[in-house]
Amino acid sequence: MDDIRTSSDATFRSEVRDGMRIDWDVPIEMDDGVVLRADVYRPVDDGTYPVLLSYGPYAKWLHFQDGYPYQWKRLEEHNPDILARSSNRYQNWELVDPEIWVPDGYACMRVDSRGAGRSPGYLEVWSPREAEDFAICIEWAGVQSWSNGKVGLNGISYYGMNQWQVASLQPKHLAAMCVWEGAADFYRELGHHGGIASRFVDTWYNQAVVPRQYGKGANGYKSRINGEWISGPETLTEEELASSRTDYGADILAHPLFDDYWQARMPDYSKIDVPLLSAGNWGGVGLHPRGNFEGYLNAASEQKWLEVHGLDHFTHFYSDYGMALQQRFFGHFLKGEDTGWDKQPKVQLQIRHPHETFIERAEAEWPLARTDWTAMYLDPTDLLLTETPPGSVKAITYDALGDGLTFLTPPVAAATEITGPVAAKLFVSSETEDADLFLVLRAFAPDMREIVYQGSNDPHTPVGIGWLRASHRKLDGEKTLPYRPYHSHDEVQKLTPGEIYELDIEIWPTSIVLPEGYRLGLSVRGRDYVYPGYEEGQATVAGRVYYGVGPFKHDLRGNRPVEVYGRKVTVHTGPDHPSHVLLPVIPASA
Repeated sequence: MDDIRTSSDATFRSEVRDGMRIDWDVPIEMDDGVVLRADVYRPVDDGTYPVLLSYGPYAKWLHFQDGYPYQWKRLEEHNPDILARSSNRYQNWELVDPEIWVPDGYACMRVDSRGAGRSPGYLEVWSPREAEDFAICIEWAGVQSWSNGKVGLNGISYYGMNQWQVASLQPKHLAAMCVWEGAADFYRELGHHGGIASRFVDTWYNQAVVPRQYGKGANGYKSRINGEWISGPETLTEEELASSRTDYGADILAHPLFDDYWQARMPDYSKIDVPLLSAGNWGGVGLHPRGNFEGYLNAASEQKWLEVHGLDHFTHFYSDYGMALQQRFFGHFLKGEDTGWDKQPKVQLQIRHPHETFIERAEAEWPLARTDWTAMYLDPTDLLLTETPPGSVKAITYDALGDGLTFLTPPVAAATEITGPVAAKLFVSSETEDADLFLVLRAFAPDMREIVYQGSNDPHTPVGIGWLRASHRKLDGEKTLPYRPYHSHDEVQKLTPGEIYELDIEIWPTSIVLPEGYRLGLSVRGRDYVYPGYEEGQATVAGRVYYGVGPFKHDLRGNRPVEVYGRKVTVHTGPDHPSHVLLPVIPASA
């Protein structure tokens, strides 16, 4: 039965439905007068409950199945057990299912971010204003009559990325945060990989955010959740809509260096002090999981845990494995229950083997203390990776916009585990004043067939990827570690053609166990990785072809002009130029 309830500034509709009290479009006024809209799913019985809150632009009334039909179909075909747990009437992309969490004694609250879904205002994703709004929503949730005063944050990707930002503001009712596959550094992990602009930003914004902008009204989607317009109630003109949002793709290109724009969007890890569960994906290269590792390591929280898994971007968030983690974590910190979380290892890794095989292992730290940091040197003679550097001066040249060179280890004599961050040091010269380097760690079976994985966003994901624009080679001396270079990206240092430069290149953390007879490869390329086994017609998502790097391509028109990036690059090796890759080899258990 519906009823009309009143808040401090407006009315909203409330009903009991599917065993829950649902408050639709509850108004929450921001400090500048803009009123955002939230849905609250909570137990019917009077009482106070911990709140699981999310804030983002994907429209709280857009059903998962309508917004992301490919991903929904994948769940139906590969994980029907996940969808069998509820009616799925309220499923929303990258968020918790209230039909599961509300009966467990939680209030689930979804807020449409400023300018998106049902919330009016100027749309600017991941902006400082958004973070301030998010904090206000947390404080609002903490003082409602149905709240126990403890607010937890949970969600994938966008709904994890903005958690780093809002936790830096230290809202007092924030009691725990679960960042599931959530980037933290918008420059290095989203906009400019190694200083090279990514096409993903513009594609994602215009396909996943702009169609859900507030004011689309009757020109937008109608919700299967409640039958109403997801971006209403107003229907604005295209001109009005354009004037009420930023051009995010243009914003990224307008800030090619790490400047005040990016700094304003960086979390202050020293102020993140609440219990933290950071869950990353080995195959998330291009957006995740670097932020999960960096956030876990740098957050000031005394109570923090790292988990890393495989498979695609969303399955484990909803799987029995992922749900058990989340429920034990939030049950402990939001409800004070004895969930066994006090025995949770600080680091829980799903160690990756070929053919989508994962073996769970508990660890005490990251990177692993027992790591045998192993340098493998590039030898151009036979394109090998060897344990000793070449004894004489050698060099090899490749086309600067081409597929480059692949250096291979000998077949491993016994199963070999590589788990951790990876770094390369290359000595290169270019025929021009700059060069873009794309590094790819690859695994090969004894028959030289490449082994790829179902990654977070691509079914043909290699072992690891790293990038660097040579003119961005400057390192931050305070933040750089031997196994994790950290580039300042605050100035352009052009190359003198023909001169040799030392480049340190970060390859995002990874895990792979190479069986006996397998090889590891390092490709030094001039363009994005392409899986050699890809065939036309395979693995399209939302009409886009995914052949190794998912949507995270670096082919923006004008960003890599041929006259600068399209000639020749030479890799130098030898006693004075020990080009190598530093691998985190994990010794076999005794």
